Amino acid sequence: MIFAFVGLLYLQVDYIHEIVTNQNEQFEDAVKRSLFQVSHSLELDETSQVLKDQIVRFGKRGNRNNTSIDNIIVRSQRQLTLKGSNKFPVQPDLSIDDTISIQFNAIRGAGKSSLNSQTQSMQESLYERYYNSENLLSEVLRQMTKTDERPIEERIEFKQLKTQIETALASNNIALPFQYEIIDNNRDVAYKSLDFEIIDPKKVFSQILFPNDPASKLYTLRVIFPMKNQMMLNSIRFIIPSIAFSALLLVVFTITLYIILKQKHISEMKKDFVSNMTHELKTPVTGISIAGQMLSDENLITTLEQSGSLSKSASFNKITRTIIDETKRLLFLIDKVLQMSLMEDGHSIMKIKKLDANDLLLNVAQIFDIQVEKCGGSLELELEAVESMVYVDEMHFTNVLFNLMENAVKYRNQDVPLLLVARTENIDDKICISIRDNGMGIKKDNLRKIFDRFYRVHTGNVHDVKGFGLGLAYVKKIVEELNGTIKAESEFNVGTKFIIYLPYIQ
Repeated sequence: MIFAFVGLLYLQVDYIHEIVTNQNEQFEDAVKRSLFQVSHSLELDETSQVLKDQIVRFGKRGNRNNTSIDNIIVRSQRQLTLKGSNKFPVQPDLSIDDTISIQFNAIRGAGKSSLNSQTQSMQESLYERYYNSENLLSEVLRQMTKTDERPIEERIEFKQLKTQIETALASNNIALPFQYEIIDNNRDVAYKSLDFEIIDPKKVFSQILFPNDPASKLYTLRVIFPMKNQMMLNSIRFIIPSIAFSALLLVVFTITLYIILKQKHISEMKKDFVSNMTHELKTPVTGISIAGQMLSDENLITTLEQSGSLSKSASFNKITRTIIDETKRLLFLIDKVLQMSLMEDGHSIMKIKKLDANDLLLNVAQIFDIQVEKCGGSLELELEAVESMVYVDEMHFTNVLFNLMENAVKYRNQDVPLLLVARTENIDDKICISIRDNGMGIKKDNLRKIFDRFYRVHTGNVHDVKGFGLGLAYVKKIVEELNGTIKAESEFNVGTKFIIYLPYIQ
């Protein structure tokens, strides 16, 4: 699954990158072609305007000169085009005036004596037209060399420039809104459109205007497209469903991994629970079985009858007490598992009432005082909470305190006398109940898991300390249902401290 998902994700990312790269290259090529067309169109317009101005100055009017004028314009534009692009060196065709000039020179060389007067008059008229056209063309070329001295405002109609750019872009299938400006060789702005602002210099398209001008007089047209990124996104919109499905696959894959790991963890905890439960239940069952065998042993009954009634009574009381104690222990273990099962299903019923936390802690401490003394330790009780009235369930909260003190006795350090300290105090608007010991302690890696169900700190396959791993999970569940919190502080081989915070009744 990991290999398939990574491969699919890589292919999608690579495909998107390839599409965006191609789209960007095509867009840049189209824009460059469009701006070159604009620059070339400006040169042609300027040439035509100069020709018209010079024709007006020479006073050429009437239809008789239309052919000559058109030829001059065509020749000038063709020469300008060929000068601006040397990729295709084409020899221009001869114009009418050139043909007339060639014919006139040929006839003139043959001698005027062979021509009649009418033909000679026509030839002289054609020669005069050719001469005037040549003078006009020469004057146009001289004027063209002076146009670079004029300011850019006189050479370009800024109001029509936007239309020219739009037309050139449309011819290359680009219909995006754009902004533009014209700057000189010193990067001073000669003209710019409204809201022109360069955010990324790499996204600016530039084109030199009138490239035949001197380098110090060159102007540059710069164009930007604010909606370019959106256009690129629209071009890959069709792949969005694929990305959505990939994201869905990622979510499902993550959830699946989480469930697998969680189930594995639960399976390990249940395995430990079954192992612990087997040893826990085996102990009282074994005691009850031995006591039952003793009662059914005829030799034991005969021995008891011969030893007298007092001895008989003491032996039977001991066996009976063993059966009762082990039965209670077995019932307690079964009840603890049942309590956790009911609480997991949300079927626990809390009988809340107003009680004194100091009194509850005192009662539990009196029960454990004898057990602590048997271990060679001591129990200290510090009831310093002034506001100690709380809303709790008496049975469940007593079990909470009982479980915490029982853990302190079970996990005591055998080499050090046990010191168990139970304390109450008021902190802000809560009562703090802490139970501290100097026992084995808990490592930091295990400390964050001790409130999980079925979890027990691994000590190898040694069952010197009995339990299901349900006690602290039960404690946390009860405290949280009483609107309280519990936390544990521990240091390995130093001791452990459990702290319960409950809101008190003011």
